[in-house]
Order: sequence, then C-alpha cells, then structure tokens
Amino acid sequence: MFNKLTIDDYDLLGKKVLLRVDFNVPLNEQGNITSDKRIVESLPTIKRLQEKGAKIIICSHLGRPDGKPNPKFSLKPVAERLRKLLESPVFFNGDLVTPENRKFINNMENGEIFMLENLRFDPGEENNDLNFAKKLASIADIFCNDAFGTMHRAHASTVGVAKLLPNCIGLLVQKEITMFDKILSKPQKPVLAILGGAKIKDKINMIHNILNVANKVIIGGAMAYTFLVAKGYNVGASTIEKDKVPIAKMLLDIAEKNHVKIILPVDHVVAQEFSFMADSITIPTSGFKANDIGMDIGMHTIKLFKNEINSARTIFWNGPMGVFEFDKFSVGTRKIAEAVAESKATTIVGGGDSISALSKFGLEKKITHISTGGGASLQYLEGNGLVGLKAISDKIEV
Repeated sequence: MFNKLTIDDYDLLGKKVLLRVDFNVPLNEQGNITSDKRIVESLPTIKRLQEKGAKIIICSHLGRPDGKPNPKFSLKPVAERLRKLLESPVFFNGDLVTPENRKFINNMENGEIFMLENLRFDPGEENNDLNFAKKLASIADIFCNDAFGTMHRAHASTVGVAKLLPNCIGLLVQKEITMFDKILSKPQKPVLAILGGAKIKDKINMIHNILNVANKVIIGGAMAYTFLVAKGYNVGASTIEKDKVPIAKMLLDIAEKNHVKIILPVDHVVAQEFSFMADSITIPTSGFKANDIGMDIGMHTIKLFKNEINSARTIFWNGPMGVFEFDKFSVGTRKIAEAVAESKATTIVGGGDSISALSKFGLEKKITHISTGGGASLQYLEGNGLVGLKAISDKIEV
C-alpha cells in the first residue's frame, strides 16, 4: 500500500521547496524541444505548489554533459517552454547554487519559480556527492521529488538531498506508483503483459516478477527469437542473445509452473537484410531459412495477440513488436498499439520505444497511463523498489 509523504502532507505557505523534476526532454540539432511531454506531466505538481503558497526551486538534469558546463545541455529552452506553458514567470540565469542565486531565492515571493541550471553540470550530481547534496539542500526548506524517471538512480538530487531535508513526493510520482501498484498488488484479472523490444537482459528480473502477477504474457520483437530458440526453433539470422537462451528456458519453466501462458509469434515478416527498403515475405515459425531476419510479426500473430488483448482486464505493454522505425515493418506494432488503445482494460505503457510508437500512431490519449520513466518503471516492476522512492519518508500511522 502506498504510504509515502506527499506535498499535501505539508503546510507549504512561504516555504522554499526544492522540486526535483525530470525535464530530460529531447532536443533537435538546433537545440529546440521536440517533445514537451515531460514538462507537461510536471505541471500539476508545480501548480499545486503555487496554490499552497510555496517558493519553488526547480532542478533537473538534461542529457549527459559529463559533469561540466556545456551550453548544448543548458536548461534555458526548458525554462522558456515552462514559462509559456504556465503563462507565468520562470526565473533562470544559467547557474546552480551561487551567492547570487541564493540571495534571489531568499527574496522570492510565494508562488514564484526559479529554475537551477542542469544538475549534471556538477560532477557531484551523478556521484551522489554529499557536499553537492548539502549545497542543494541549503537553499530549501523542503525537498519534493517528482522525477519518477530518475528514481532508480542514487544521485545527489534524488537520494542525497532527501536525507538532508523534510521530504515528499509530487503528484506525478504519486500517480506513477499508484498505477504500477495496480499491476503488482490487486489488478483486475486477467492480467496481460505485452513485452517486446530487442533485449531480454534488461528485463530479466521484471519478467521474473511479472510472472507472479500476470495470467498471460505476450512476447514479441527481437526478444521473441531468443525464446523461440529456447523452445528449439531455428530463427535464421534473426537477432538473438545466445547467452540468454538458458535464462529464456528458465523463464518458460517458471511460467509453466505458475500456470502463466507465454504467447509467442506464430508467423513472421522476414527480410534478407536489415534495411527499410528490404524485400520481405511472411513465413511461419517453422519456416526460417539461414539468411532470414525477423523484422515484424505476421498477420496470424497479430490476430492471436489481439484476441488476448480483447479478453484482458489489465494490460501492461513495454516494447515494440518489430522494427517499427521502418514504416514497412511497423504494421505489427501499430496493430497491437491500436488494439491496446481500443481495449476496455486498464492499460499501462512504459518504455521509450512503446511510447514513441503510440505517439507515431497518434494513440497516446487512448491509454490509461503512459509512464514517464522507462528504466524506473521496469525496476519498480522487478519488485525491488526504487532508491529515490525509498529515500522519501513514510507517513506515520496515527
């Protein structure tokens, strides 16, 4: 059961709140923001803090500047976009904790917002350096973590500061955890997990844990070929993780013992080269030749997967069904995305590629919950918790 302190557990009138957000937004070569979804997702928390009369100090990372200032990764365009979205001032001067910034923050009015420069411009951020954490803590009265996408990382701004200040989580993190707990605790059954993408190694622990709660698991994408090899099939020149075949066998055995049905593709769109222009044919799982590369699921598999989606009450999807970046091989991912979007089940989607697919096909608004944290969502579903969340104080039962 969810029991962490939230912003509604504090009287924040006149308090300086250090708000950790995840504004690691995509930028194009001109430095323009190509998607402001992560900024938009933080707005409810920022507005709630303003309503409660807090003085808001926003901090985030952006990209990988390797612990030193780099104009390419400045948060300036993010501050400008936030200012437009809020239609209110967002003060920013391109620095971290300095005497000038400290003085400005101390003189802020209730409800005003100041944004610090990219946290990763200081090497202490990713090292969870105590001195850097103390600097951040010194400018605030309360710490609020609303950066779900970074909660699996023990950084100065996620773990270090939380140990130095009264703390809480924001509305976005509260929403994320509540939704994932629906999968892990008391989900509406049947529960269907749809897993795809390229690699098993990043998802082993999550798959292991999901087998304890799911009734059925669909496996597509390149991951499926490693599982098919584990079942004794030849998959030609398709991408497989040879060293993970024993693990795939183990997961198949666990699924059988847990009475969880693993559903693998029955037909495949294959090509002779990995190219968006490659000629392709559809073959059954037993029909792979030496040079065949699996690029997408076939129509029989799409029908099979859609039948399972239509009968599910809770659906978690992470990972595309094929090389959806190539339009020619995006049919499987699109059809599954459409089926999930049209489903009457509670639908939760995590992982950058799955979210990109929903965006590409214009289906984002039809999903119950789209997670802002790919790595964090996978780690939470592993059942081991998140270091950033563990650092937040529990509510005291009265």
